Amino acid sequence: MKRAIRMHVDDNVATTMDDLGSGEAVSVVSTDQETIGIINVAQPIPFGHKLAILPIKQGEVVTKYGEVIGVASTYIAPGEHTHIHNVNSARY
Repeated sequence: MKRAIRMHVDDNVATTMDDLGSGEAVSVVSTDQETIGIINVAQPIPFGHKLAILPIKQGEVVTKYGEVIGVASTYIAPGEHTHIHNVNSARY
């Protein structure tokens, strides 16, 4: 099974370790390679990109490495590609 890695326990996204196809099941693992859960991918997501592993409401922060990396510009469901089309910078 293809995998995505959650870098920190407080993260609401994981980084893909493979190219993922729409509808494909992905195993979300910790940095210790322990399985956290299985998520169905909503749309194709390229290797190295983020997918939501928890629901993220519009206006909520997106967290990776335990740090805020952006703010959701729209609701992001688990399994959705989390990128510039639905995340705004938190720097401004």
